[in-house]
Amino acid sequence: MQVKCNVLDRQFQMYQSEYEAAALRVLRSGWYVLGSEVQQFEEAFAKYTGRKYCVGLNSGLDALILSVRALGIGSGDEVIVQANTYIATVLGITENGATPVFVEPDAFFNMDADRLEQAITDRTRAIMVTHLYGQASNMTPIVEIAQRHHLEIIEDCAQSHGACFGGKMTGTFGVSGCFSFYPTKNLGAFGDAGAVVTDDAAFADKLRMMRNYGSKVKYHNEIEGVNSRLDEMQAALLSVKLAHLQELNEERRMLAKRYSEGITNPRVILPGVREGAESIYHQYVVRCADRDALQKALEQQGIQTQIHYPIPPHLAGCYARLGHKKGEYPITEAYADEVLSLPIYTGMTLEEQDYVIRRINAWT
Repeated sequence: MQVKCNVLDRQFQMYQSEYEAAALRVLRSGWYVLGSEVQQFEEAFAKYTGRKYCVGLNSGLDALILSVRALGIGSGDEVIVQANTYIATVLGITENGATPVFVEPDAFFNMDADRLEQAITDRTRAIMVTHLYGQASNMTPIVEIAQRHHLEIIEDCAQSHGACFGGKMTGTFGVSGCFSFYPTKNLGAFGDAGAVVTDDAAFADKLRMMRNYGSKVKYHNEIEGVNSRLDEMQAALLSVKLAHLQELNEERRMLAKRYSEGITNPRVILPGVREGAESIYHQYVVRCADRDALQKALEQQGIQTQIHYPIPPHLAGCYARLGHKKGEYPITEAYADEVLSLPIYTGMTLEEQDYVIRRINAWT
């Protein structure tokens, strides 16, 4: 049997008629950028998250970059970020000329709040939290520390569409909740797309100008902006999927539960969920001291897995200028050597999953 790490067309097939109707509606409308479809999606997604405003953008990376920029954070400023996140989180900081200050993750792969305060300096302007692999971060102490030090919170929610901490959805704890709608995400588009959610009207207004060349009115450029607009087609297709997101997330939780109950190989460490947090299992990530051997054995059995992420940002070639050395963040580096993402996707059959479980349990 062949089991891929992700299969995207099955969720399309589940709602094919709805997607096709939405696409035809846009094509026939004659309006393809910043129209009614974007407005309707923005309103629906803001309501879904519990925030007042949503600003659609062309990617999750732009959501991070523009959020930092809209706060006036730049050269000479520091932003605290977890060391094991994806490179995009850090790019949101460095693209604005600011300096990332890394902290280690906790046992749940998210920012270790106990290490946060010691990373704060007089140049710290914000804390950028990533809700990694779909699990909400430990937000109560993070919010308390941010308030005490008068720091902004920017949330990278690229993998946590619908996850909650203490009953409150990710993306609602800071001034900015940054979402990616890349096709592999739980709420994925059919191309690149992203958004920021916020309760700050002035912040949202600034982002709307920034995404459209710095203008509210065409050719009246009030600030230096960029071209980062969510298009009508992606907005219409996202609206279809958003209507089904709850059931899609429940499917992933079911699949994760079956993995957690079915995998019994003592060499494989299963992921946990922090008390008070929820996970929508964007990835189901296990750990194994002999990860590469496990991955190779599964590959030989037709099972595709992925490593999220093999090179931590502080060791990435693009950040050699920051001067970080191997061994500086040992927990992060251990995770990079041990983590393995198992297949999990919309429409995954129980037969496929049982095959994965059997092969993991049989591995010695």
